[in-house]
Amino acid sequence: MSDFDLVLSGRVVLPHRLVEDGYVAVRDGKVARVGEGAAPSARERHCLGNALILPGAIDAQVHSLSQKDQEDFIWSTRSAAAGGVTTIVDMPYDEGNLVCSAAAIRKKVEHARPQARVDFALYGTIDPAEGPARIAEQAEAGVAAFKFSTFGTDPVRFPRISPGLLQECFAAIAKTGLTAGVHNEDDDMVRDAMSRVKAAGITDYRAHALSRPPLSELLASLQIYEIGAQTDCPAHVVHCSLSRGYDIARSYRDQGFQASIEACIHYLTLDEENDVRRLGGKAKINPPIRPRAEVEKLWEQVRRGNVTLVSTDHVSWSQSRKDNPEMLANASGVPGLEVMVPLFVKGALARDIPLTWAAKLMAENPARHFRIDHAKGALTVGRDADITVLFPRPRIYDAAESGHNVVGWSPYNGIELPWTVGLTYLRGRQVFDGTEVGAPGGGRFVRPEGRR
Repeated sequence: MSDFDLVLSGRVVLPHRLVEDGYVAVRDGKVARVGEGAAPSARERHCLGNALILPGAIDAQVHSLSQKDQEDFIWSTRSAAAGGVTTIVDMPYDEGNLVCSAAAIRKKVEHARPQARVDFALYGTIDPAEGPARIAEQAEAGVAAFKFSTFGTDPVRFPRISPGLLQECFAAIAKTGLTAGVHNEDDDMVRDAMSRVKAAGITDYRAHALSRPPLSELLASLQIYEIGAQTDCPAHVVHCSLSRGYDIARSYRDQGFQASIEACIHYLTLDEENDVRRLGGKAKINPPIRPRAEVEKLWEQVRRGNVTLVSTDHVSWSQSRKDNPEMLANASGVPGLEVMVPLFVKGALARDIPLTWAAKLMAENPARHFRIDHAKGALTVGRDADITVLFPRPRIYDAAESGHNVVGWSPYNGIELPWTVGLTYLRGRQVFDGTEVGAPGGGRFVRPEGRR
């Protein structure tokens, strides 16, 4: 009789080393052993050669419900499983439902649970009219973090939170032990820049970056970190397109403050002068995609250890909301769940950046950040056996061809991926076999440790 339910052997990618001749053994849905050399016997055993075995990715920023009757968890978690993402953290700005109370959290959990193919955690937020009154109850309901914005995308669904109110919210969040994540664009500066762009009659791909200049992002980041410093609240910038932003975050950490920062995969992959010019509205994202020189600077920030997390900021807008010839009229955001892990691996290998950063930035660090590292984020004995396997099978990405995305468009269509996800396991159970994704309903709601 075998000691283990499942054993996978290959190149095991851990946060601090790569085990070339390694294996991961699973028992009762948990990692039971990680070793090197001859793999033990198991009821199910796969010798995967030079395949990469990584901890299942945690996507720290997903919008499953931004467009009503469009994606939902049935599709976002399907894309996730096919992309080696075993936990998604969903944002609170759902069309028709601002997730800002314990009741709203419970409603969203019950909505998502029968659809989810992978595990999910949730962000909470506030209704500006209520202020921080419901922060404590949301923490008790199991949110993994809170999300705010210094820019008002929509006064109801995605409102701007003023500096004074942000300070009140940070002070309330500090008592919960959770993190305050903030969309980092200065509202006044962006609106002034947008007015100038429109007055100049600029409507092509250049309009978006011109309407959101680098300084608008950096000023907002400084505000976020300084409020965090004043309230003793962990402060997090949820997406940064500029190398200077990572230097700012590092400076606050060096001063002893809890200041984290997130790089979305599009900022590490796409550039303004080639991709945005070619794709137009399909590459419209807030903050904007920056020039290629900035992309390379961000990879250097990865190498230097100044990036906390890598995520997608995934949202699958229908094509009709992304193909307006007037750049500023398009919705902002792109899908990316299916390709985040392969794109990061491709980019890291191309720059001789150790693959250990993949395990750290897309699994270990997100799990710690959201206080779910009691169960998630590492190939460590006792943690959930969430595992992603990448094979050296080059392919040209096509979002429609895979069949795992609610939309057929992607800004990453046409990119060659030298490594592709071939197996995904959630708590030791296979949820992707390289072609087919498992049935919905197997995903669970994940709460921070100590909140049940």
